[in-house]
Amino acid sequence: MRPVMNSRLLEIRWHGRGGQGAITAAKILAQAAYLGGYRGVTAAPYFGAERRGAPVSASTRIAAAPVHVMSQVENPDIVVVLDHTLLSGEDVTSGLNSDGWLVVNTWHKPQDLDLRGPFNVATADATRVCYELGLIVAGLTVVNTAILGALVRATEIVDLPSVEKAVATRFSDSALAVNLAAIRNTYEATLL
Repeated sequence: MRPVMNSRLLEIRWHGRGGQGAITAAKILAQAAYLGGYRGVTAAPYFGAERRGAPVSASTRIAAAPVHVMSQVENPDIVVVLDHTLLSGEDVTSGLNSDGWLVVNTWHKPQDLDLRGPFNVATADATRVCYELGLIVAGLTVVNTAILGALVRATEIVDLPSVEKAVATRFSDSALAVNLAAIRNTYEATLL
């Protein structure tokens, strides 16, 4: 099923740790949205002192028309969390719009997270999927492409073929195959 293009600006905020690929995931989503027909897309990182494991965030905006806003997302429609431990340390749901989506990389079911708010929660164990596929770089399981599968499953803001095309511009051969498998497997494992 092809998603219906939303006519309003959609804002996505990403939370992860340095080395997990949150910034790259924000860029891949923007590219996938463009390939899916959106004409306004932006992606921007936000981080302090760069170091592996430190909290980082990024923003993606997509719209049918050009996007002229470049600031960080404060009232997201969607929040994606690549490391569930960030749920206890930061207020990652800050500003999340009513009826928005919180997509979390965790083995827990959505109802087990005990999150309060007028938003929807989706979970997927992207870490397990990536570990089983061998998506490990310098000892760190990289979940950025996999979590895109969960995002697509929960929100349908873009379709899987558009995400796969965007990923195909970044990887080749065996790296592409394993990243596509991570996206599909996480899509299937997503709990709503």
